[in-house]
Amino acid sequence: MDAYAAVDGSWQEIGLAAPARRALVDEGLFQLSDLRKLSLAAIKELHGMGPNAIRVLVSEMKKADLSFRK
Repeated sequence: MDAYAAVDGSWQEIGLAAPARRALVDEGLFQLSDLRKLSLAAIKELHGMGPNAIRVLVSEMKKADLSFRK
């Protein structure tokens, strides 16, 4: 078990690939509601965040009625 496996469960549940999960965990973002701390533009700039991960995050944020920081 690597160090990320203990803290990236929320991201695994929504189907994010490992590089995207690591990028979010490295920024201290452990669950969907944590994404409200950053703008979508800032999240897109994280190393490991590809277009598929962004699509998943945007979709999940909408489902949860959450929004990124403006």
